[in-house]
Amino acid sequence: MALKTQVGIIGAGPAGLLLAHMLHLEGIESVVIERQTREAIEGTIKAGVLEHPTVELLEQVGLGARLRREGFEHRGIELAFGGRRHRIDLHALTGGKSIVVYPQHEVIKDLVSAVLANGTPIEFGVSDVSLHGVETDAPLLRYTTNGLEHDLRCDFIGGCDGFHGPSRKTIPAALRREHGKVYPGAWFGILCHAPPSSSELIYAQSDRGFALISTRSPTVQRMYFQCDPDECVDDWSEDRIWAEFRARLANEEGWAVEEGPIFQKNIVAMRSFVCETMQHGRLFLAGDAAHIVPPTGAKGLNLAVGDVTVLARAIRDFYRAGSNQGLDAYSVTALRRIWRGEHFSWFMTNMLHDFPGEDSMTRGLRRAQLEQVVSSRAAAQLLAENYIGLPFEGAV
Repeated sequence: MALKTQVGIIGAGPAGLLLAHMLHLEGIESVVIERQTREAIEGTIKAGVLEHPTVELLEQVGLGARLRREGFEHRGIELAFGGRRHRIDLHALTGGKSIVVYPQHEVIKDLVSAVLANGTPIEFGVSDVSLHGVETDAPLLRYTTNGLEHDLRCDFIGGCDGFHGPSRKTIPAALRREHGKVYPGAWFGILCHAPPSSSELIYAQSDRGFALISTRSPTVQRMYFQCDPDECVDDWSEDRIWAEFRARLANEEGWAVEEGPIFQKNIVAMRSFVCETMQHGRLFLAGDAAHIVPPTGAKGLNLAVGDVTVLARAIRDFYRAGSNQGLDAYSVTALRRIWRGEHFSWFMTNMLHDFPGEDSMTRGLRRAQLEQVVSSRAAAQLLAENYIGLPFEGAV
């Protein structure tokens, strides 16, 4: 079956759905195709720290009501090390800005509802996706759904299909400029039924490794501790997990994490990746298709929103004014914010994790870095400004 639209979007994650929604607001048609079901993408629980610019953008495009009602505004974070907790006052250090803890799957629910409500088609459960003619002015997406093959002719293709999707691989390997780093550690994550342990996120560093205390709701909490990437979740009983949290969060104040029944366990890999070749012909990459960050800096979803802001504006200018300037500069423009996000994620990861094989000198330098952040206003302000999010290049 032959179909046609202005922008074909691969992937119904935050990047693809937000791109479709923002294009609709400009009167630009799109079709979104997604290999998973709607139930799967809305039910996969992922972390969600929304930067100040992300929250502002979602509000500007009509998607802020539920996140403001149900999300948790945090005006600070805590750094815990050496038996003490130190608060970084994000609000005071950034002129009144903050972050909102709102899980990514809730963002996706809001986006799916908005995209479908405005009449933009989302094809769920597709397979055999391939891209053709991306170097021409009429690229084509071919995919199968319900046993039928479809050809979707487009003016542009938004490759928002994640690290393992076909979009980036369509760009010839000889033309792709890629950078990657795999960290010798991972995060062991749990979801548990318990009251919040803290009103703000706690990033803890200890000789046993990193730990993070976060929240999901008044009754469900999300927590992580650093582990070996080859760990098996089944080897960790509830008693062993809570003992590890207690050991890593030991402090002089008598504070302890709130414990409760654990109902989900998983391991999150830690790697950095950037594909600087974010465009090829009429194909434009956004989100995890172009870059991956370790979770320490809470930048993944926010960098995707930054990409889409730039791309949607460039496509708008093409249709509204016949200008290719934004499209031609897309990679360069998006990469300025991406590399800053990658650097901050790398900085936070190295400051808070003890990795296998490190010497005592490295550990001493890490502790000196932490002491500087909590004792120097300038150092704390730099962390705060990056944590709440750098401004987007522009909004549609």
